[in-house]
Amino acid sequence: MAKEKLYYSISEVAEMFSINQSNLRFWEKEFKQLKPRRNDKGTRFYTKEDIQLVKQIMYLINEQKLTLEGVRKKLSEKKDSIAKQQELTERLRNIRNELKGLIAQMGSSTEENEA
Repeated sequence: MAKEKLYYSISEVAEMFSINQSNLRFWEKEFKQLKPRRNDKGTRFYTKEDIQLVKQIMYLINEQKLTLEGVRKKLSEKKDSIAKQQELTERLRNIRNELKGLIAQMGSSTEENEA
């Protein structure tokens, strides 16, 4: 989300998450919390809150491997705990990637010293 906008089209949101627009339409039917605004023509407009919810749904499905029923239950429980868990997972993934980079650097500098 490089450009801060108030509303995003369904195609923009689908592109952000590399998913099909049909997934978003399906999730709207499955999860009552996901309700993008619509104009008179029926065009969907997603807010930042809607996008955050899509991110949480993706996290619960892809990372936590929950079923749609499991996602429904989690979303109805506590939205904040999902966001915190998601943030923690992202932080840990970033730390792991940094550590992998450091290990790779150490390996290449060790090889240079041996030569």
